[in-house]
Amino acid sequence: MQRLYPQPGGPTTALEAYGVDRPRGLGGRPWIGVCMVASVDGSTVLAGTSGGLSCDADRDVMLTLRALADVIIVGAGTVRSEGYAKPAKPAQRIGVVSRTGQVDTRSALFASGAGFLILPENAPATNIESVRAGIDEIDLGAAMRLLPGAPFFVHAEGGPSLNAALAAADLIDEMNLTISPQLIGGSGPRVVSHAPDVRTPLRLVHLLESEDFLFSRYIRL
Repeated sequence: MQRLYPQPGGPTTALEAYGVDRPRGLGGRPWIGVCMVASVDGSTVLAGTSGGLSCDADRDVMLTLRALADVIIVGAGTVRSEGYAKPAKPAQRIGVVSRTGQVDTRSALFASGAGFLILPENAPATNIESVRAGIDEIDLGAAMRLLPGAPFFVHAEGGPSLNAALAAADLIDEMNLTISPQLIGGSGPRVVSHAPDVRTPLRLVHLLESEDFLFSRYIRL
């Protein structure tokens, strides 16, 4: 990858670019970073998954952020469509965000013991380890303070509905967005879908390029 911003530019690696110190989030909660890949026109899927939008450098960014994170959170729909399994980082946990807790407990993620659920308090009982906060809807702010292991850096991998919930709760501290050099069209989900009107000012920290893919990192002001 080549660094375009800040200057001076030049070759860099994902670890050099993303392996930076991160403070605590607001009020002492974990720092929460969102990582997504999208087409030039904003679609986050091609034929139903994100894989067709990605490239080797994008996968390297994703794996680097996963390795840096203490906990990963992801929406239940993304887990189903992308086939999540046990993370490569030893002892790392993946929190699956769901309003109902309707997940395949036989999947590799939950069978490994690495997966846990993030649910409303009144969601149906489950034999999967759970973090519960909020009634009917998940109180994500409270849930982030209850995550196992008291994580410092939480890495959120979407999908767009989870991103919307995080944005609505003012929980996004960092946005890592890869722009894939493709026009997709269609009616697929965008980076943030069905969020209320929000305004979270961000600051561009870096912009990288590889094979016409752009890799941006923004943090909240």
